[in-house]
Amino acid sequence: MATASLLGPASAFRPALAPLAALALAVALDLAVAEPPARVHPVAVFGSVVGRFDRSWSRPRLVGVAVAVGLPIAAAAVAGGVVVLAALAGPFLPVAAAGAVLFTTVSLRMLLATTAEVVALTEADPDAARQSVRALAGRDATALSPADLRSAAVESAAENLADGFVAPLCGFALGSAIGLALGTTTGLAVGATGGLAGGGSGAALPLAAGVAGAVWVKAVNTLDSMLGYRSKPVGWASARLDDAVMFLPARATAACLAVAAGSIDALRRGASWAGEPASPNSGWPMATAAAALDARLEKPGHYVLNPDAVPPGVADAERAVRLVGVAGGVAVALAAGWLAAVGWLAAVGWLTARGLSAGWPLPAAGVVGWF
Repeated sequence: MATASLLGPASAFRPALAPLAALALAVALDLAVAEPPARVHPVAVFGSVVGRFDRSWSRPRLVGVAVAVGLPIAAAAVAGGVVVLAALAGPFLPVAAAGAVLFTTVSLRMLLATTAEVVALTEADPDAARQSVRALAGRDATALSPADLRSAAVESAAENLADGFVAPLCGFALGSAIGLALGTTTGLAVGATGGLAGGGSGAALPLAAGVAGAVWVKAVNTLDSMLGYRSKPVGWASARLDDAVMFLPARATAACLAVAAGSIDALRRGASWAGEPASPNSGWPMATAAAALDARLEKPGHYVLNPDAVPPGVADAERAVRLVGVAGGVAVALAAGWLAAVGWLAAVGWLTARGLSAGWPLPAAGVVGWF
């Protein structure tokens, strides 16, 4: 098969256009408006449901397993259902619905703004910084010095980049890819114009699967943040599940930070300190940030990252804010590239049963696109 016929014009990537558009919409909304109001934020609503289980139980681990398994699946099903219902109402509504739902799972602008505020306050008003840092880190800030406050802000920005931005993006990218593959291999998918359309990947199936993946990851992370403490036996399963789910996003975030810093060596150096925090995952982005900034990051009494460096000054912490922002852009670019690649594979037929068995891209009969 000629290369031109494989690459083709825009039609070669048409199956991925809907997920790519939803991704672009979500990122644009995050940059434009940061976060929906708490009273209507789906994550806050989910948190209120989780709060009902935050109490003593006669069999806490059994309840905890049911919560860790059931609540994220329920949240993902609702999110996917919203996109499916939108597909029944109009051809472009699934993209808008998926973009809006994905927007509620990612948070970069607010993370950067809050971190920058804490950094500025460490010099102008340390007492106010001790209050503001609570929005980023759960540690007791009462006795923290300005340098310790900056360290806490930088560590939390790197960790929250993984939890609050990269992880949902990973869930969306993987879910959309599964939706594209299922639509291509089965020839039955929810079409962009509503109903069930045969013979193509359609638009709503990858969108529904993508937002379901993002919401599932966000729900798992929310459960861990609310219940995953040693003092709460009901949260044991949630904490273990979050450890497993965050394995890849934490390391992907570290790689994004290294790329953003223009220093792949930062990833190598950070890997040597990544095991210092008790968490199996959070050390990766934090340690890579410490290496990229060449700054000592420390949680007093718990861990030290890059111990031979000096604590971050104001300029270092401001540079960390920019680093996290650029790393978020790298993550978006990687997610978009992944979706484009999977869309191309779907368009040329590699994801069909025939193409998979042959091991070579073949024309996909009836692959339909976004329009």
